[in-house]
Amino acid sequence: MTIFVRALQATDKSSVLSDAVNCVREGVTSKIVFDVDPASFHKIPGSPFAYWVSEALRDLFSILPPFEAEDRMARAGLQSSDDFRFLRTNWEVPLINQKWIHFAKGGKFSPFYADVNMKINWKDDGNEIKAWAGSLYNGSHWSRIIKNTHLYFKPGMFQTLRADQLAPHITPSGCIFSDNGTQAFSDMHNMLSLTAILNSSGADFLHKLLLGRNGFGLYRNGTLAKLPIPDFNEHSDSLSRCSKNCWSLKRKIDEIEETSNAFVLPLILRRRFDKYDLRSTELDISLNMAEIDEIVFRLYGFDTLDIASAHGDRGGSNKESLEGIEDAADGNHEEDVSPRDECHSLLSWTVGVAFGRFDWRLATAERIISPEPSPFDPLPARSVGMLPDGLEPFHHHAGFLVDDPGHPYDLGRIIEEVLQRVDAHIPLSVQHWLQRDFFPAHLKQYTRSKRKAPIYWQISTASGNYSIWLYAPAVTKDTFFRLKQDILEQKIISDERALAALLQGGNELSSRDRKSIENQQKLVEELKQLTDEVKRVAPLWNPNLDDGTVLTMAPLWRMVGNHKPWQKELRARWGELQLGKHDWSRQAMHLWPERVVPKCAEDRSIAIAHDLEDVFWFKSEAGKWAKRDVPSHAVSDIVRERSSDAVKEALKALLEAPEPTAGSRLRSKA
Repeated sequence: MTIFVRALQATDKSSVLSDAVNCVREGVTSKIVFDVDPASFHKIPGSPFAYWVSEALRDLFSILPPFEAEDRMARAGLQSSDDFRFLRTNWEVPLINQKWIHFAKGGKFSPFYADVNMKINWKDDGNEIKAWAGSLYNGSHWSRIIKNTHLYFKPGMFQTLRADQLAPHITPSGCIFSDNGTQAFSDMHNMLSLTAILNSSGADFLHKLLLGRNGFGLYRNGTLAKLPIPDFNEHSDSLSRCSKNCWSLKRKIDEIEETSNAFVLPLILRRRFDKYDLRSTELDISLNMAEIDEIVFRLYGFDTLDIASAHGDRGGSNKESLEGIEDAADGNHEEDVSPRDECHSLLSWTVGVAFGRFDWRLATAERIISPEPSPFDPLPARSVGMLPDGLEPFHHHAGFLVDDPGHPYDLGRIIEEVLQRVDAHIPLSVQHWLQRDFFPAHLKQYTRSKRKAPIYWQISTASGNYSIWLYAPAVTKDTFFRLKQDILEQKIISDERALAALLQGGNELSSRDRKSIENQQKLVEELKQLTDEVKRVAPLWNPNLDDGTVLTMAPLWRMVGNHKPWQKELRARWGELQLGKHDWSRQAMHLWPERVVPKCAEDRSIAIAHDLEDVFWFKSEAGKWAKRDVPSHAVSDIVRERSSDAVKEALKALLEAPEPTAGSRLRSKA
């Protein structure tokens, strides 16, 4: 036998070790001293030094079958190797598009339920990403990083690598899963029960024994596959019920997040229905998790000391978490959503209503909230809160609205009309919020996995006192021509008339009048500068959202000076486009076909991206792709077909344009 001392949590380890030695010498029992036969470590795969648990728990690894048995398996999935190129957020691409498939990427700790908010380019069975994967590793087969494709689109349980405990969430049907964790599979009849077991404190404790420590580092399928699974048939109904409840309750919390597939309404409006309350929802989750723990501890045969150890490793029992939530509820604590955040979420929703993204009828009960789906159902094309096909939008627009009181397309006025329609009130100025607060908050809210993807694009004058808001899904090739003719030129005429009226006061002007004239002159000057920028971009503007928001917006970097971090991001991507870093994009082909087309002959993935694979490549009888000695179409002809003199002239003018003028906000608006 060997003596082990467990002093991981002690701050003064030397003192604790000295006390432990004295206990051993005097034959006194200590909670941190363990007398264990090292041979028993071999019962656990990998033989970790799991000395701190009972012999009965070590025996579980030889008595019970591992997870990887019968109809169960755990596998890693796809590694994109270039997320910027191959991944998009859900809202970046068209709602119904065969090219972009839901991608379960993992991410933050989220037991039972996690929204799938990313998509991956899987056009033609992933032809482009497979070609890229092969070239990335000097001709190696794509299966080196794109694994287990036969399991794609099947429902499962995903355990992210970034969590410090075992807590998988359900992946619905129709998704591809990443290698940023482990996707576990089982017979559908047992999936909910197994999800409950794997989310229990007992399973987490045993899983950490496989690692031989308490810390981070859940090793894909190497450890999960070896986790012992008890016979749960007798408790299958109870485990499934608790698992479904936890999934449903966590999904309900997501109903107030407008980027979620589960979104219904912002919190202020959602509270009007079903007695929606975040704290009681968290309480119900803890109740169900406590019941799961009780069942699973009994199934594994944990004794009192083992249960205490399991709860200690997980930072307390679910019962203690439950008591904490109950105490907070008894004390009438406010929910962890600030009034400012509530106000922003409401106003952000009204912007979506104004642009036809969201449906206000849910807030007025003119449309009924649809029933909750099954955990394994495919994700919807649009969330419940989005405007369904066939229903009239709140306001008809041409893909853009303006920050201009009195204009028929004034976004601020439409927001106020939406608020009035749904009988909601806010304690701030809508126009001030639009000018100063909305876009930074929107950019943060619509960023996932470091991918910035705002759908409401703000272009403005240098001072930010006048803005035009574009709705990404509605922008077209003609958008900037329309902005110039229908909005900006008319705005300049109107404001020049206002300036002329101010100047009629002659020499007898007050200081206030002079300030108004100065502000109006500056506004007219800035409007003309913005119009010049729009004129430069209009001839070359050809948006394709397959490129992603950042590359699509990159030519507009000069017009977003009102938000410096975003301008810096767009300017950097514009520079990368010029240097040829993203020649797979439609933007690059549109602006520099003479550079991109020849690249298609050297890189098959780029040829696929531009629908030129058959022109430059062929598949041999051995099944390998090879470059054609002579392309089926001449490079010069393809370049000519994809070139435009107007685009070239506009690109030259844009690249040679002077730096945009920085502006300061006007003191008042005339």
